[in-house]
Amino acid sequence: MNKRQEKIIAAVIEEYTNTAVPVGSEIVVKKYIHGVSPATVRNDMNVLEEEGFLYQPHVSAGRIPTDKGYRFFVEEVMKDRELSLEDQKKMQADILKLRAQNMRLMRTTAKLLSSYSGGLAISSLEKEFSDFGVRGLLANPEFQEIDEFCKVAEVLDYIDENVDTIFKQIKDGETKIFIGNENPIKQISNCSMVVSPYKNKKGERGLLAIIGPKRMKYAKNKSLLEYMRKLLSSAAVLVIVINIF
Repeated sequence: MNKRQEKIIAAVIEEYTNTAVPVGSEIVVKKYIHGVSPATVRNDMNVLEEEGFLYQPHVSAGRIPTDKGYRFFVEEVMKDRELSLEDQKKMQADILKLRAQNMRLMRTTAKLLSSYSGGLAISSLEKEFSDFGVRGLLANPEFQEIDEFCKVAEVLDYIDENVDTIFKQIKDGETKIFIGNENPIKQISNCSMVVSPYKNKKGERGLLAIIGPKRMKYAKNKSLLEYMRKLLSSAAVLVIVINIF
């Protein structure tokens, strides 16, 4: 794969992440890659489709990334990022404010993560769960089809039963990204998940995860989890975040 094709994959992913609409060559040239013709970009898109990185849902439509395309982007193109200092300070202040209102730690965590992610947050300790923001998740276009809606809703009803399955797929201290069919929760293979386990001062094992459509903002989600892991490293809490950006 040449550098221009890498840029095309990155452009398609960024645009599709923001719009949830298949991306055409004209948009790529207009907004992301200057100095080349739409015809050149179309030719590259054809190559990337043949190699399994992009997919054209309809003959007259633009392209969307495949699982393979997202995996290439995450491993070869995406740069790690830290949560901004401004967001770090705000998150710390928000945690203190919510705790001052005598909210339970699980509820505090769920509400805070939901507000930052725009999606559903679920927190748990000792098999006790708290959730916040389910409407934000299911309002996304990926879940407007009744079958997809029902799959996600069913998983949410039994999320506690899937925690052990997630733990088996990750190592301590590792932040891991599962894309589409790699998802350890097979019922929602149309989603991706970013997972980061941690241990508190008592040695109890916790989990941070973000689940959303495959067009999620992977770098941002990863940085959010890794900072939250630092904040919660002394708390006995298991957190699962289901998120849409």
